[in-house]
Amino acid sequence: MNLHEHQAKTLLAGFNVPVAPGLVINHPAQAADDQLPASADGRWVIKAQIHSGARGKAGGVRVAQSPDEVRAIAAELIGRTLVTHQTGPTGLPVHQLLVEPASAIARELYVALTVDRHAQRVVLIASRHGGMDIEQVAADHPESIMRLSVNPTVGLMGHQARQIGFALGLEDAAFKQLPALLRGLYDAFIRHDADLIEINPLAVTEAGSLLAVDAKIAIDGNAAYRQKALFAAKDVTQEDPTEVAAQASGLNYISLTGDIACMVNGAGLAMATMDLIQSAGGSPANFLDVGGGTSTEKVAAAFKLILANPRVTAILVNIFGGIVRCDLIAQGIISAAREVGLSLPTVVRLEGTNAAEGRQLLAESGLNLVAEHDLATAAARVVALSRA
Repeated sequence: MNLHEHQAKTLLAGFNVPVAPGLVINHPAQAADDQLPASADGRWVIKAQIHSGARGKAGGVRVAQSPDEVRAIAAELIGRTLVTHQTGPTGLPVHQLLVEPASAIARELYVALTVDRHAQRVVLIASRHGGMDIEQVAADHPESIMRLSVNPTVGLMGHQARQIGFALGLEDAAFKQLPALLRGLYDAFIRHDADLIEINPLAVTEAGSLLAVDAKIAIDGNAAYRQKALFAAKDVTQEDPTEVAAQASGLNYISLTGDIACMVNGAGLAMATMDLIQSAGGSPANFLDVGGGTSTEKVAAAFKLILANPRVTAILVNIFGGIVRCDLIAQGIISAAREVGLSLPTVVRLEGTNAAEGRQLLAESGLNLVAEHDLATAAARVVALSRA
């Protein structure tokens, strides 16, 4: 789960990470003169709060020279859909803005923490080259990116923080400030089950101190039961509405760009199903795992999600009847198909307990359901039907 920038900064401030004072607004009138954070030079930065990077290049980060201009920019941005190269062409809605005093920045650095799955360690990443084009820096000059693994037994050590400080070319107050800042980032990462904490840029101000100008935090979805307060503040408007509806129905759904919908019980089986569709010349429209002990209600909810996608031209249902018998699954598919008025060509591959009985029920249903027992054959069949 991603946090908005203002949420990330509030969290990090609790771990002694220096951030600028900010005001979160969802209406221009909330940016009243007496509510704006104090600005030394009379300038403010207005930032669209969406779950995407590259906001600045898309016009989502603006500088205002007066309170009136803050309100004018707010009126322009709030309610707008912001399209960045990370959001795709549909973009994301802007419902909130973060208003901060403009910072006097001398240098822009990059610092991040993430998980190295291969090493099974948290890794600290740093670079002297922070700012909007850090991805290009990493691609063109990988030698400028420094990585340090953190031993989970002892945590981030002082000598590691100093090593990063030397690598970043910090001096005086900024060098002395860095160890506490990095320890704060690491403590926040561990305590809140983060997948990623990214500070870009980490600024060295003209006064010689460090300031987290931007912050991105992603929390491990498996930690929802431990991080209840964070997940309670989740902004579902920043997510695919179909995926949000799927979560409410207890389904694991991810939208893709193809035209052949998949409904499968089991994540691994779903991945194999999508691979076979691709191998047969088709393109999957989604990943959809209905779970091992699926029911008529879940199947009906899954069909409704699939049918909400106008790109879908055919459906492949791939069920292995281990926990639930295939004849019961077939009855559930038939009932759900009738409930939602299913008309798209649908290939159903059943395997497992009472699979033959299940396929017979599908064949005798009178619906546009094609029963198969071989997965590769089912994938080739659904690709052919999608083009008919």
